[in-house]
Amino acid sequence: MSVNSFDELLSIISQRIKKQDTNMRRSITPAERLAVTLRYLASGANFTDLEYDFRISRKTIPFIVKETCHAISQELAPLEMPKPNKEKWINIAEKFYKEANFPNCVGAIDGKHIRIVCPPNAGSKYYNYKKYHSIILLAVVDADYCFTFIDIGAPGRESDFNF
Repeated sequence: MSVNSFDELLSIISQRIKKQDTNMRRSITPAERLAVTLRYLASGANFTDLEYDFRISRKTIPFIVKETCHAISQELAPLEMPKPNKEKWINIAEKFYKEANFPNCVGAIDGKHIRIVCPPNAGSKYYNYKKYHSIILLAVVDADYCFTFIDIGAPGRESDFNF
């Protein structure tokens, strides 16, 4: 990620992730919170590695990552993936018909199992037919391969065949 992109994202979410300093300690700055989160998401590093890289407690990092991801989602979702209106759906259908010869198509859908470490006491809730624990990523795209809808987080055992 470029410095300009980082700074732009930071300016958008900094108020949501900023914490107040106290007499006992200084808070972790929004820039550090964002850097930890982006490193975690980009590299898949575990919290112990991030603890040593950023000098932040291994127990604090999951809270930072969750809060920062939520802030990014809340701030950027309306800008990057606005809810389609009737006109948008009609444009998508026309483009699918023109480029792929699919009449009345408003999206192409696909899903993927994202492998995860089994949550504690989860039992077989996340265990899928591929014999590992996963969360399902589901997405719909328009004729230009731009996302119009995403859903993340269904347990991996949920399949298209459950009616």
